[in-house]
Amino acid sequence: MSNDCKERKTLTRDKANGKIAGVCAGIAAYFNIEVWLVRIIAVTALIFSSSFVLVIYVAMWFILDEKKPQPVSHTHHNLGVKTKVWQAGEPPQRAFQEITQEFNELERSLQKMERYVTSNAYQIDRELDRL
Repeated sequence: MSNDCKERKTLTRDKANGKIAGVCAGIAAYFNIEVWLVRIIAVTALIFSSSFVLVIYVAMWFILDEKKPQPVSHTHHNLGVKTKVWQAGEPPQRAFQEITQEFNELERSLQKMERYVTSNAYQIDRELDRL
């Protein structure tokens, strides 16, 4: 892998933004989506899963570490400004451009992974892992 990879994210519970244990808020932060959407998916899954989701939620409550509080900076104040174009209510053309740009970045990452998986280096790495 190259050094230009982004910092690795870790899945944690976010009690500051959570309602019960911060599991849904942590999942939302990890995948960079709205918390309410994760909560709706979790409740819907709970209704249709005959309590399997509840078991998973409780397990994640105990397994996941709590998110460390961010140090308060006197020079930078987090005002909760929405960062995505579609969140800020910008024109559709700009939102489309941002989505297209994100899609292109994902496409490049996928192509990079495909090149690695189909390369001899991947086969050698797999053989070394088996030793």
